[in-house]
Amino acid sequence: MYKLRSGSMPLLALACAFFALPAWADSQVRIVRLSDVQGGVQINKNTGLGFESAFLNLPITQGVQLRTRDNGRAEIEFEDGSTLRITPNTSIDFSTLGANDAGNRDSTVNLAQGRVYVNWIGKSGDKFTLNFAQEKIEISQPAHFRVNVSGNAAEVASFKNELEVMGPAGSVKLAKNKMIAFDGDDRPAEAKNFQEDAYDQWDKQAASYHDEYAKKDNTPYGYGYSDLNYYGSFNNWPEYGQVWQPYFAGAGWDPFMDGAWSWYPGMGYMWASAYPWGWMPYYYGNWIYAPGMGWGWQPGTWGTWHGGLHYVGATATFHAPVAPTGTVNMVAVGKGGPVLTSTPVLHTVLTSGSAGIGIARGSLDNMRHLNTQVAKGGSVEVHPAPQFAATSWRTGGAGFANGDRAMTASGEMGHAGSAASGGHSGSGGSGHH
Repeated sequence: MYKLRSGSMPLLALACAFFALPAWADSQVRIVRLSDVQGGVQINKNTGLGFESAFLNLPITQGVQLRTRDNGRAEIEFEDGSTLRITPNTSIDFSTLGANDAGNRDSTVNLAQGRVYVNWIGKSGDKFTLNFAQEKIEISQPAHFRVNVSGNAAEVASFKNELEVMGPAGSVKLAKNKMIAFDGDDRPAEAKNFQEDAYDQWDKQAASYHDEYAKKDNTPYGYGYSDLNYYGSFNNWPEYGQVWQPYFAGAGWDPFMDGAWSWYPGMGYMWASAYPWGWMPYYYGNWIYAPGMGWGWQPGTWGTWHGGLHYVGATATFHAPVAPTGTVNMVAVGKGGPVLTSTPVLHTVLTSGSAGIGIARGSLDNMRHLNTQVAKGGSVEVHPAPQFAATSWRTGGAGFANGDRAMTASGEMGHAGSAASGGHSGSGGSGHH
């Protein structure tokens, strides 16, 4: 439990407090996150259980292995907002996730097979290494590139800035918008002009999502902020200052209703929220409950990472989930982790209390308005754009239904079925910027 500060806080000061750098010399804790999971994705946390089903918001620690099946895709987000995306039939492991006393981070990923996209922001002093086939790429500045691996053969394409690829035959420079192939111990083939890959569009959509919603302030802790901006908003609460609240929260909702406890060697049980925005509010700051407002997240003035469940105030009927003992198996709470399916979602009914579950990131671009509609009528039927559509997620045709008409994201009118009507959202589900 923490003492809350009262009064409002300017957004700039809030952001500075929000992203304050933790004491690396004391803990050297590195926790990155599994920021997107679609289809068959598995994780090996070195618990002795081998590979388990992976789900959104699981922490990624040093030594973790990830692999995807035929329909599996995933994104890993690092502390500064840098991302690593993996496509179907890909296997990687995180051999190094370290930090020195000055707070500079060293990340090493080994790609055994498959295809990855690296979008590295390049915070000063940080280093990222990707080992693949018999080659490796080390970067300490911004870079965006793709690597495909099959056996000893590999192909590298650079989307941003020049890369240096090192291997048994020496090193080779790869310019932006060029690609190069490697085959065992032979000299690499001559670089050629960039050719689009089948999963490039997915990578572009994901990068566009983060660019649209993430804060551009080069703070040391930028991961998770794009989800906060997409799935909810900050508002000024009397006596509490700036508090973030998810859309579609409503009366009776609490932030610990749905999730899972997942065990990590040396760290014990870690809470993994089922909500698509559920990273930052569970590792920094504090959840608060205010009568008439509901539950909200206050970043606070501390910047140290902490695990567990942290909250102040609650309703008389609230019971926080308790970490299990005597097992290393995953333990679900409520609905557990997100339900994964490869079946296209044709329509979704948004209800008060859903708090974003079931909404793929970027699939709806009128979330604030939809939140108001749900608060008024209890539910709204929407037709979200596929997260991995061939077109940009911003023009994918997301819409909402109210009665017998639907407004698409592009503003065109279309026919839609009537949404079922439910209870009313509380004030906690109707916040605005």
